[in-house]
Amino acid sequence: MRELVFAGFGGQGVLTAGLIVSQIALYKGVNATWMPAYGAAQRGGTANCTVKYGNEKIYNVGQQKPDLVLAMNTPSFKKFVGMVKPGGTILVNADMMTEDTNVRDDINVVLVHCNQLADEVKNPKGANIVMIGAITKLLGDFTHDEGRDGMNDMFRKKGKSKFEALNTAAFEAGYNAV
Repeated sequence: MRELVFAGFGGQGVLTAGLIVSQIALYKGVNATWMPAYGAAQRGGTANCTVKYGNEKIYNVGQQKPDLVLAMNTPSFKKFVGMVKPGGTILVNADMMTEDTNVRDDINVVLVHCNQLADEVKNPKGANIVMIGAITKLLGDFTHDEGRDGMNDMFRKKGKSKFEALNTAAFEAGYNAV
């Protein structure tokens, strides 16, 4: 069973990123849950979600000891770095980090300039998609193609296939960044 936490400000796409990863898991044929948590109900407030997936039944959908935390900004890093289980990973948006990330020696800290990479592939709203590519590669639970295709399948079902080329480019940028 894998547990991931996605955290950031409202508008950074952290809830969508979590939803996409849960959908990638379902696309692969494993069980998955997605549980959002909202701060202020507007752009700029805090937001996070917990995703769990695996072959076994998921009995507790709440946050426990995540294998991976995606921190899209400094406050999210500070709030969730202590939750990551020993040997786990915290994936950090290096473009929004203002403090030292070397605070625990029992976890892996991976910095990705996702805002910059999203801009480079002409998808400035795709920083969260960049991080999905990075998560796919870091965890290795899904192949490259399962990650990309599962993500695109979710957007197709939502009637947003017109963004497929941009999202694929952002996914590739994140996958290749780690």
